[in-house]
Amino acid sequence: MRINRDVYLNRLIKRRNNGLIKIITGIRRCGKSYLLFNLFYDYLINSGVAEKNIITIALDDDDYAEYSDPHKLYEYIKSRIDDSKQRYYIFIDEAQYAISKEEMKNPDAPVRLYGVLNGLLRKNNVDVYVTGSNSKFLSSDIMTEFRGRGDEIHIAPLSFSEFYPASGKDKQEAWQEYLYYGGLPHILEEPDEESKSSYLERLNREIYLKDIVERYGIRDEAAMAELMKLLASAVGSLTNAQKVSDTFNSKGNKGISMPSITKYLNYLQESFIIQKAERYDIKGRKYISTPSKYYYTDLGLRNSWLNFRQYEETHLMENAIYNELIFRGYRVDVGVVETRVPENGKKPRKQLEVDFVINRGSERYYIQSAFALPTEEKIDQEQAPLVKIPDSFKKIIVVNGTMPLWRNEQGITFMGLYDFFLNDNSLNI
Repeated sequence: MRINRDVYLNRLIKRRNNGLIKIITGIRRCGKSYLLFNLFYDYLINSGVAEKNIITIALDDDDYAEYSDPHKLYEYIKSRIDDSKQRYYIFIDEAQYAISKEEMKNPDAPVRLYGVLNGLLRKNNVDVYVTGSNSKFLSSDIMTEFRGRGDEIHIAPLSFSEFYPASGKDKQEAWQEYLYYGGLPHILEEPDEESKSSYLERLNREIYLKDIVERYGIRDEAAMAELMKLLASAVGSLTNAQKVSDTFNSKGNKGISMPSITKYLNYLQESFIIQKAERYDIKGRKYISTPSKYYYTDLGLRNSWLNFRQYEETHLMENAIYNELIFRGYRVDVGVVETRVPENGKKPRKQLEVDFVINRGSERYYIQSAFALPTEEKIDQEQAPLVKIPDSFKKIIVVNGTMPLWRNEQGITFMGLYDFFLNDNSLNI
């Protein structure tokens, strides 16, 4: 099945031959290799690039295992570049396999792979593309080691706008399947529910958990698995390392310290399993350090950790909206609005929560996720935080299912879930 991931393909096309290392990141099995080795590869061929000028190396493939040694990797690539007058495109898949365990665990250790990539960039006829499932060679490392010559393209599992047309189902059926089994592309190839469930369970145990345990040298695999389950059950809830530690202790897991939990949370974020949304004081214009919210990158993986038993559509819808906003390129925070609410003749301070405060350049929106608005009281409850925000940026409530688009007298826009997900300009209508 061919899924045209045009958003990501266009991001690669725009960066072609820009003199930077294009680093494609994302959770394993989300489609990074397919994007690079199929979609972008075909684009290059169709634009006139000769096959011999596209050098592909999949470091997670046994046929290329020896090139996990950065020196051998560099020598192999050099041996394939035999004409200085032609342009070569270098595709390196799952580059974290060329980073040793010692380099991965020690943030101060020099990473030899960086030297290889920087060395390739010194060749005027080479355009480099790298995929990775771990952020060790990203963020601040790009700025320091690549000297500003790294360009990240982050890819996620399928968005609903990608999943729905590929599923061949109607909107409602596709949405329910998406919430239940997530957006990893291979899910669409599995023939039935049992196969989908088994696939996700295998990925969680044999790929994601095993990869994290081996990569970071974790001794207590059971504790990491338990943490992934706990975070899965707490999607949409505020939490922090102390709260997680208290939960572990209440279950008798007293051997897991809070510093260990903090490290484990970082490992899960570095492996793109979960993403952290920080709290932002809208009126005070400052971040609140703790607690935060954690969202799963893929809903199917989240549900699989809970054996598909804890299916709470309200929280899953919120998680899906978060993922969609990240897909569209926004910075996403959890908003806090402090106000005073009359109570027993007094006006105590109360913090109201805005599900998402999103920013992209000069754009800002405030978004609430509402599973249902059956009464005026529920409508008032959902819009209460929004009406307390003292600025004129657009405020939106996304409601489950289909509903007419409308704007109330407070200037708040209400839109149905399908309008939000299936129109890439939905925030501006």
